[in-house]
Amino acid sequence: MTGETANADLVFEQTTSLEDVRDDWTRLSERSTNVFATWEWASAWWRHFGHGRLPVVTSCGRRSGATFALLPLYVWKKAGVRVLRLIGHGPADQLGPLCAPQDRASVAAALCGVLEDTRADIFLGEELRRDEAWARHLGAMVRGTDSSPVLPLSWRTWDDFLAAQSANFRQQVRRRERALGKHGLRFRLCEDRDRLARDLDLLFALHRRRWGGKESEFSRRAAFHRDFATRAFERGWLRLWFLELNGTQVAAWYGLRFHGVDSYYQAGRDPAWDRFAVGFVLLAHSVREAIADGMKEYRFGRGAEEYKSRFADDDAEVQTLVLGRGLKGRFAILAAEATPHRSPARRLLGSSLRT
Repeated sequence: MTGETANADLVFEQTTSLEDVRDDWTRLSERSTNVFATWEWASAWWRHFGHGRLPVVTSCGRRSGATFALLPLYVWKKAGVRVLRLIGHGPADQLGPLCAPQDRASVAAALCGVLEDTRADIFLGEELRRDEAWARHLGAMVRGTDSSPVLPLSWRTWDDFLAAQSANFRQQVRRRERALGKHGLRFRLCEDRDRLARDLDLLFALHRRRWGGKESEFSRRAAFHRDFATRAFERGWLRLWFLELNGTQVAAWYGLRFHGVDSYYQAGRDPAWDRFAVGFVLLAHSVREAIADGMKEYRFGRGAEEYKSRFADDDAEVQTLVLGRGLKGRFAILAAEATPHRSPARRLLGSSLRT
């Protein structure tokens, strides 16, 4: 590792190698329960989107003990502006430093130190949970928010969950599943390594069918998602469900299971079966399986789509933060305010931002 600095009992070390800190990264991400904070997610992201960028992954430790936090950062230069960002942004639903709540103030100070050490003009932090108060800890400006619906799983059984919902919701779930039962309904989880590549092909095919053959951000990043899904399967994190009717897969649900949390990520379906609400039935099944397996939380990912609110009863809102350094950083932020119709990241970095 390089770039060691110290402050009293705290020691901060920087490295340009993700592999160097893999063990600490794994330990800290498991405590976070956030699959998008894992070394596997970050390393897959770096293989596909890291070209031309400099990693400055920073470990925070105490002289008397082990590493207690990690900052998965990189520097990118765009139009003469040096930008410090979190590895994994774009496809991730939640990011942030890996640390315990009581260490956030110290970690924020370390991040500001990295901003100075790298001579970056801006820190652009995306998908940071609002309730972790990174804006306050960093003294950063909030430049965007996004809904992230969550369903805490406090019920012992699926029937207990349904009993807590409205009569209309219960009736819809049961009626729609009964209707599909007449068409040979079967749910299948991808559990065979030899079928994984074909099942991922099927997921993307059903996703494109749902979008009328058009490309989405998910399908444009297919190579990355295939890479990560393969590693997630090997770790036992992948949850890839299919809804079959008379032996034909007509809907797919792609999610991730990580330390007691199920996270819905993406889906696809054959529009020919939309009148039977196959997407809703498969989503309900994934929630039922999470409850049956004793998961403590079901996360629906970024976005305030109406179908999520039918299940979720909480919102772990995520924010985009901006922190400028020096005149160039402040000027870049002010210039970005002149284009309020664009996302905070695109206002700052332009149209070539896409990962």
